Amino acid sequence: MGAQAAATTNTTTSCTIETFQSLLNANGTVAQVVYAEHYAEGSTFVNPNASLAGVNPTNLPATCAVQVNATTDYDTHYSFGIFLPDNWNGRFLHAAQEGSNINWVDMAVGLRYGFAAVATDTGHTGSDMEGDWYLNPESQNDWGWRANHLTAVNGKYLTESFYQTPISYSYMSGCSTGGRQTLKAVEMFPDDFDGAVAGCAAWWTAHQQLFNLKQTTFQYPAGSNHTIPTDMFEVISAEAVRQCDPQDGLVDGLISDPIGCNFDYTPLLCVEGQNNSSCLTGEQLVTLHKIYSDWVETNDTFVYAHALFGSEAMWSETGSYGDGSLENIENQYWWPRELLGLGDAFTFENLTFELVKWADEVNPGQDAASDYDLSPFYKKGGKLLHYHGHSDATVPSGIGIYFREQVAATLAPQGIDLDDFYRLFLVTGMEHCYSTPATMDAPWYIAGPTQASDLSTSLHSVPGYEDAQHDILLAVMAWVENGTAPDYVIGSYVNDTTTDLTITRQRPICAYPQQAKYNGTGDIWDAASFTCESLY
Repeated sequence: MGAQAAATTNTTTSCTIETFQSLLNANGTVAQVVYAEHYAEGSTFVNPNASLAGVNPTNLPATCAVQVNATTDYDTHYSFGIFLPDNWNGRFLHAAQEGSNINWVDMAVGLRYGFAAVATDTGHTGSDMEGDWYLNPESQNDWGWRANHLTAVNGKYLTESFYQTPISYSYMSGCSTGGRQTLKAVEMFPDDFDGAVAGCAAWWTAHQQLFNLKQTTFQYPAGSNHTIPTDMFEVISAEAVRQCDPQDGLVDGLISDPIGCNFDYTPLLCVEGQNNSSCLTGEQLVTLHKIYSDWVETNDTFVYAHALFGSEAMWSETGSYGDGSLENIENQYWWPRELLGLGDAFTFENLTFELVKWADEVNPGQDAASDYDLSPFYKKGGKLLHYHGHSDATVPSGIGIYFREQVAATLAPQGIDLDDFYRLFLVTGMEHCYSTPATMDAPWYIAGPTQASDLSTSLHSVPGYEDAQHDILLAVMAWVENGTAPDYVIGSYVNDTTTDLTITRQRPICAYPQQAKYNGTGDIWDAASFTCESLY
């Protein structure tokens, strides 16, 4: 990374509960320090709450680990963790929560760069669906936005007090619900961070949750004439690649422009005498059209973006479309029944456009990151990098494009050029936050939030390529700190079956609306063989 340590402190002797409790008391923060332990270099982290499942990061840099249980002004509670490295680079990283508990594993990724790193449980232990925390509207606000903001405030205070040195730069990163949390922080508290990385952000919560429910209804009831057998998903995927892959000018097994693909459904249709285990009936083709079409309601009102060609591997993996079983549908009931308060009487038959509009108004926890006026973040000099996988069936990449379009429409009348502070990257072949279909082996890895920890409990950055061209966190740092705006980030395919995480393929991921185009010569898995060109 090249940054020099900004401060070194004797964290071994200072890393005590008493040290941090004294600091919080002096600041008037109502909180209890429940854990403080120094870890020697090379140690494996041990979660202070052994009853909570989770991945423990390994091969830590020497660091002080602290957990704090805090109380808000509304008498609700949240916890946060903080890593304070022996050799600190002066920077602060907030690792957004990825679904449950304190995100120690991604905090540790930041720690390996030299950051002081924090994360919060957003006010409850376990997954969102555990416990009855949501019955208190103020606890919903903790979950939606407040716990992250207070964690940033208190984490910065503890960092600067501990090192007796001001923080030079502050960053936040997260994917999926963590991407939503990151965008929410940028919108609601633009002064909290200098730079942010938001991946596959599930930012439009009411629409996201109800879309995930609607997805499961297309195949219902199981075994009906319109239900596509899950074995056919692989056949559909192969046909999507066959048709869409060559349309970008290079046959490489990848669908680089699934949105622009001109897809002909008829080759999938069964012909007379053909066994329908390898083709689709007319009724099943109608279901496939639904899957590949935006959710649009009254007066052509856009509700949510559809899954793209190349996302088929996730259709069974995540139950996005599944087998049409009622159980698959009921797995999506928690949010409308509990967060919207509709109770057990709610079923998928109650899913209407009127419900969508009402859910937007209720907005439990005020968690939707739908304030498109990012001008305060722009005016304070903030930089935002946003990325999305084209093979994501859970949070389709079209919703990332839609967010960008709404921000552009909001800022254009103010004379603000989006590219001056915000760039979107669409990652060919990447599924939700990380990974790629086994049939593609797409170069998806950009060291984004959750990506390193998915590959290894001791990884950070890109092996052999620890620079701003290949690492999106280093890219946002270079933009914030040096003014170097990224026109592309190079994605890598990392073979996680090898102990050294061998990189075998690379490809530039261009800032939207540009796309990587093959130069016509050279290795197609060498990023230097491509240039970024406009889609239009």
